[in-house]
Amino acid sequence: MRQFPLEMHHVAPGRVVEWRLRSTAAEVDGPGDPASRKASFNQDKHFTVAEESRAADDPVASWVAVTFEVTGPMDERALAQALLSFVQRHEVLRCAFRRLAGEVACEPFAPATLTLDPEHVGTFEEAGVLSDFLVERFKRSIDTLSWPLFIMGAVVREDSATVYLAFDHIVCDGMSMPIVAREVLTAYEGLCRGEAVELPPAPSYLDFAEEQRRRYLAIDARDGRLDYWKAFMGPAGEFFPRFPLDLGVETGRMYPIVNEASMLLDAGEAEVFEKTCLSVGGKPFMGVLGSVAVCLRDAGGPGVYRGFMPVSERGRSTWTNSVGWFVNTLPIEFDASPGRDFTQVMASVRAGFTEMMSHLDVPFVRAWELLAPEEFAARSWPYPVNFFSYIDMRKCPGAERHDEWRPTTHVWSARANGACSWFQRDTDGLHMNSIYVDTPAARRTMSDFQEALRLTVQEVARSGGFRRPVALTPQRRPVRGTPLDVAAFARRG
Repeated sequence: MRQFPLEMHHVAPGRVVEWRLRSTAAEVDGPGDPASRKASFNQDKHFTVAEESRAADDPVASWVAVTFEVTGPMDERALAQALLSFVQRHEVLRCAFRRLAGEVACEPFAPATLTLDPEHVGTFEEAGVLSDFLVERFKRSIDTLSWPLFIMGAVVREDSATVYLAFDHIVCDGMSMPIVAREVLTAYEGLCRGEAVELPPAPSYLDFAEEQRRRYLAIDARDGRLDYWKAFMGPAGEFFPRFPLDLGVETGRMYPIVNEASMLLDAGEAEVFEKTCLSVGGKPFMGVLGSVAVCLRDAGGPGVYRGFMPVSERGRSTWTNSVGWFVNTLPIEFDASPGRDFTQVMASVRAGFTEMMSHLDVPFVRAWELLAPEEFAARSWPYPVNFFSYIDMRKCPGAERHDEWRPTTHVWSARANGACSWFQRDTDGLHMNSIYVDTPAARRTMSDFQEALRLTVQEVARSGGFRRPVALTPQRRPVRGTPLDVAAFARRG
């Protein structure tokens, strides 16, 4: 399982059917349940941005989607039941969000009031036309301010089907997607066999949000748990670590995005890369992060890496099978200065990561609100931010059947003002998916960076160390603020 743009995903043509979620209670009593609950910090900020963007006629949107395969003739009735059971099981998917007394409330519908209405959308004869339809369907059908907050459908063929579910970010995260695939397919297969399927416990994300707010709503900027953030911000007081290369963006402006993905290492290379990282006391994600830092440095960035890193809040067992937005984001800093070899950089990454993980206690959105209130009031991060995410998909729920189900994750955002990169390891290798601003400078910078990173991780797998840097001739020495042609530099190494 890996993450890449929906536009890159080949879905064979077929007949498209969708199931629209409806609540009989909403039709009688209006939206929601009187027993409303408060949204999490992530949800509150996401909903507020959607409200403000709508008011300014400047819509901001994003979705997370998963697609997976059903082998053999599909039983549409069984799939519909599996989808309904999935929604009924996860309370956050049954919630309507609205603002009450200044706070964002989650108002869940009772499971028994929910029903699915099938809609036969049409038959598509060409894969390209179908792909265009799905991309537009996801963009236009999901609205943070309107319930339901996801769509469910399938492309049905005589001997197979591709199932798709796309969600507004407010109800899920990337790690929820393997859970979606496993639960829907496990329930579907059981229904086709006429068997009841028992799934592991999945506590409600709303319980998580309630506990989070109870613990952190009352803290203030003087709380000692924010000392790590304050130290990271330093004398300059910058809450957000800047992406160190030129993307050609103007302050305060948002841009259309480029969404692209590629393979960095094949399965064999990834296995060797992992062993190399383990041999020096690190882990594969540390090796990738160290390689990112070295490539940014060689392209004109600083020797000390400073960036954001998302961390799962699911824990080892409690929320493992729950759908929701279980993501905290923390700053990480480590030394990748020139002259440091692979072992030294890995030791630095490990130390930086260990320090970061000892300060998980404060939610990112709460720290942002307390330590950078002026920037918190804005609808986006203030400038391009250094961001790194890594997931080993082989460890996700249901991974033992990924080769059969062929699940894929897709993310999309309407606009951006920087760059974000996600790295995934699966049975095929190591992959990279990046979303960044669509400017000429960003296209050049990100293309060069991606090629340099590919060469760097391949060199680690081949030789156990980074490429030896080559002295720059005066005419090739980078100008301050302007990224070097990393690809050409890498080819010379």
